[in-house]
Amino acid sequence: MSAGRLAGRYSLLRPLGAGGMGKVWLARDEMLDREVAVKELTLPEGMSPKERADSVKRAVREAQATARLRHPGIVALHDVVVENDRPWLVMELLRGRTLGDTVRQFGPMPADHAARVGADVLEALTAAHAQGMQHRDVKPGNVFLTESGRVVLTDFGIARQEGQATLTEQGLMIGSPGFIAPERLEGRPGGPASDLWSLGATLYVAVTGVPAYEGSAAQRVQATLLAPPPVAPGPLGPLIAAMMAH
Repeated sequence: MSAGRLAGRYSLLRPLGAGGMGKVWLARDEMLDREVAVKELTLPEGMSPKERADSVKRAVREAQATARLRHPGIVALHDVVVENDRPWLVMELLRGRTLGDTVRQFGPMPADHAARVGADVLEALTAAHAQGMQHRDVKPGNVFLTESGRVVLTDFGIARQEGQATLTEQGLMIGSPGFIAPERLEGRPGGPASDLWSLGATLYVAVTGVPAYEGSAAQRVQATLLAPPPVAPGPLGPLIAAMMAH
């Protein structure tokens, strides 16, 4: 990166947030004169040069697969750059807030609003599944509600194509406890149904304001495996419970 400019084109302006997979920056695409979001993927410490190179290659391959997912309910990936020995994903800049932040700020959603959000996410997942990709981290923080009314599924950075290993597969559980389907917690790769389980857990938060399973990460994992899913009050309760059935 030269003079704060990535690939000679993207000027990093300020951090927008950070998570387990890296930091997200507000940036300007100087060539097209537009603002974009740039995700800086961080790799685990202590990797050998070969492991780092392999991980970068894999991340680029995953980004290329994600870029083929053209759907209004999936955040658009514009470019992938490898600089400073790590991958950077250049994505459309979304304005609004996540489902998680919306519920924290305004409380549980009315059932009809939650149903529309769920239907839009389901449509996006269906498009991804049709191309052989799972999301694997559907949760309130990865469902974005834009100011213009779009419902967008973000963070396909840990998605996997069928038959491929993934960047984060070096012995780590991929996803967020409480939103990971039971079969994946048991070590199976899961499939489209696992994403639907996670969508059910996400909609539970939307209509109740709290997660279906609370406590420490270990307690959430144990409850997911052993406890029947709680039934949310209201008209969507039975449907959400059916999505989360073991």
